[in-house]
Amino acid sequence: MIINLISKNYKKGLEKALTDTIKFIKGSYALVLLTGDALVGARDPNGIRPLCLGKLDGGWILASESCAIDAVGGEFVRDIEPGEVVIIKQDDVFSFIFSEKTRRAVCAFEYVYFARPDSVIDSIDVYGSRIRAGEILGKESALAADLVVGVPDSGVPAAIGYGRATGTPFGLGIVKSKYVGRTFIAPNQTMREKTALVKLNVIESEVRGKRVVIIDDSIVRGTTSRRLVAILRAAGAKEVHIRICSPPVRFPCYFGIDTPHRKDLISNVNGGVNELCTSLGADSLAFISIAGLLQSIDPDCSGSFENGGFCLGCFSGEYPIPVAGEQH
Repeated sequence: MIINLISKNYKKGLEKALTDTIKFIKGSYALVLLTGDALVGARDPNGIRPLCLGKLDGGWILASESCAIDAVGGEFVRDIEPGEVVIIKQDDVFSFIFSEKTRRAVCAFEYVYFARPDSVIDSIDVYGSRIRAGEILGKESALAADLVVGVPDSGVPAAIGYGRATGTPFGLGIVKSKYVGRTFIAPNQTMREKTALVKLNVIESEVRGKRVVIIDDSIVRGTTSRRLVAILRAAGAKEVHIRICSPPVRFPCYFGIDTPHRKDLISNVNGGVNELCTSLGADSLAFISIAGLLQSIDPDCSGSFENGGFCLGCFSGEYPIPVAGEQH
């Protein structure tokens, strides 16, 4: 659709065709396209998805995450700004802001889960934000325990942070299969449960007889969390406590992430944290607060779109742009 719109307007010139097309599109996007003589990048006016610019051997790179530039031996130059178009021709880099109504609202879930830990998005270190989330989670919901383990991969830095904040020893109690993808976007519950069976396993000698705190990035449907509690108890864990380094996911994402309908979000259909804890079979359950999440991402963040600059739609139901059928 985007290519067809650009083609339709191309007689006006590349810059005008891009501007007219992008202004017509509503939602989130980080676009990269190639013409006969130009490399072009564009980021939506809210900057919901990341996009950055790098340099390599006299050439230029556009990538969704800075770690991709690192991987090919390039040099990170800068983030593409919300509402910015970059046109690269030969050695020249030309850019312009196509939208005056820019209001930064970067997806908070990029820092919680989606981004790789070795990326830096909008000058914020993803790994550092996850460490801080664990530390804040420890301050908000500490308890006496013998071991803290992170659910690979994104839960591990948070578990390290939680251990630092609470003095709980950190251990590698859970192992992840490298050949299984993300379970929450599998097309049906049967497949999600089968995938969860082989995705994670417990190191029995590490958890046997211990009060274990498991740190995960989020709970979407609850399939993985319920499986983890069961296999930890089967391995001999004396207690199993769940700590989540994001607030409860109660609302769908309409901006590029295939999250479920509200009826399939376990935090939305359960009566509260206590009921959800019972459903998962854990001894206790706690989530980081929204204020704590914002502080973990950006310690100077005020929490509003205008000043904080993050989309919290899946947690709060407040989206940076109007969504048909939603109250906000």
